[in-house]
Parts: sequence; C-alpha cells; structure tokens
Amino acid sequence: MDIPVYLINGFLESGKTSFIKTTFEDPEFINTSRTLLIICEEGIEEYDVEEYKKKNIDVVYATDIGALDAEFLEELNRKYRPDKVVMELNGMWKMEDVLEVDTPVGWITVQMITLINGETFESYISNMRSLIVEEFKYSDTIIVNRCEKLDRKSVRRSIKPVNRKAQILYETAGGMEAGGGEDDELPYDINQKHIDIEDDDFGLFYLDVIDNAKKYDGKEVSFRAQFYRNQNMPKDTFAPGRFAMQCCENDIGFIGIISRISSTYKDFFPTHRDRDWVYVTGIIKNQFCREYRGKGPVIYVNNLRDCEPAAEDIVYFT
Repeated sequence: MDIPVYLINGFLESGKTSFIKTTFEDPEFINTSRTLLIICEEGIEEYDVEEYKKKNIDVVYATDIGALDAEFLEELNRKYRPDKVVMELNGMWKMEDVLEVDTPVGWITVQMITLINGETFESYISNMRSLIVEEFKYSDTIIVNRCEKLDRKSVRRSIKPVNRKAQILYETAGGMEAGGGEDDELPYDINQKHIDIEDDDFGLFYLDVIDNAKKYDGKEVSFRAQFYRNQNMPKDTFAPGRFAMQCCENDIGFIGIISRISSTYKDFFPTHRDRDWVYVTGIIKNQFCREYRGKGPVIYVNNLRDCEPAAEDIVYFT
C-alpha cells in the first residue's frame, strides 16, 4: 500500500509548525489513519505530543540530516506503521540532499509545501537567494503569510522563473487567498491590441506569454531581441530572445519565442548570426508547435530589422 508523504518546508519562523497544527485539526486529513510526524527543526512553537497520541499522530525528531537515512526511516516505518507521513523540514538543508534520501518501499512524496514569512522575505531573497530559490524549485504550493506589507510582484518574480507550475497563496489577517492578479503586475497594458515591450520587461513578458499564450492570441507585439536559429528549425523559423538570469550567475540561459517569417524576409536568415540584435514586430498566435511539444505562443513576423543592442545584455525576471 502506498504511503503518502507531505513535505513542509520553510525557514525558521516561516509558520511551518502553525500550518501543520492547523492541518492536524482537519478531521478529513487525520480521519482514522495513523500519521507519523517527523520534525527536522525545533522551532519556537511546540507540539503537544501526548495529545497527538490520542489522535493516532506519532511525533519523532530527526534534526540531523546525516541521521535521516534509509535505515532510520525503515525503522520508523516498522515501529509506527504509518498510513501517512508529514515531514517538517529544516529550511537550511539543501533540498537535493533531502530528496536523495532513500525512503521505505511505498513511501510516495505527494506534495511539497513551502511557507514564507512575508516580513523577512526581502532579507532572505537578498542574502540567501540560492537557498530559498532551491525551495521554490521543488514546491507544489507556496504559502506566503504575514504579507500585508509585502510587494507580491517581487514574490512572483522570484518564484515563476524557476517553477512556473507552483501555486502561490497569500495568507493575511483576512484568511487565505490565491495569488492571482498577474495582469495587474505586468509593466504593460495587456488590453492593448499592440504592445511595445521595453528592453527591461522582456523577462516578464516571456514568462507571461509562455504561461498564458491564450490571452495574447491575436495581439501584436514589438520588442528588441537577439537573433537565434538552429539547423533543426523549419526554414521560416527562428527564436528571437534574450539571455536571462534566474537566480544567480550560474543560471543564465537563453529564452526565446518561436517566430515565423514570410517570404518577404527570406534573405534575412543567411545574413545574420546568433546574438545579432534585431527588432521584431508580429502577431502572436496560440497554436500547436513542435518546439513547445504542445500549444504555445508563435509570433508571425510582419516587420523585422536590425537594431542597436539593448543597454543591458542580461534581463531579469523583476
């Protein structure tokens, strides 16, 4: 029988313990099953271990990543015979180390939830960016609490480049709310028929058009980009784009959008090399594309010309 494992991550004072306590108050989650809670970090809040025993919740501490090995987990599995496992992780541990731990047969990680303290987010993202971004990368759901004064744009722009599928939730004094309203965070008016993309905004445009190609269908866009084309592309296809930094210098990569040209520009490709700067104008269509392995934004170019390089070579998702 499969045993679902829930990973709850976040730095100290991010609200992990409060979240788990609230979850354990939900009768649908606890029901009559036996739950094993593995605590990898002792926080400020404490659990009522004796009270949890009455609810078939067993609490075990494992605050040393070196001790969290296959033998230890197998022993817990034999001793407690859990129907489900909840692990409160240590936010300072590397997620790759956690995910490499061999778990007992049948243990299946079904969800990873990361908690963020909105009051300390800016400090963490400035001083420990690579560590917090690693948490974002593997998370299914990210809950930002105490976020009344937090710039939500900053949160989304830190998460989406490394994990587009993560659901973002914001918890305020008024309760939990979905991380919607992305259109309000865009630096251009999505309702316009023609959208001029400023050089510094290309990263945000790329994220949004890739995730939400349908809402750009039929819109005309103009932007400055670097020429890119490989020999496997159809003869009328290239992918103008920019080099972008996701979380650190080691994560700089090229991001481009599949584009098609008409016969008017058939002589353009032979005279241009990768990284040449071009100014592209075209109509976006949301359609199946081999390069995307599914539907995605394809730009049908109606104007293509050389241009001066952008002031900055690298774009950011901010």
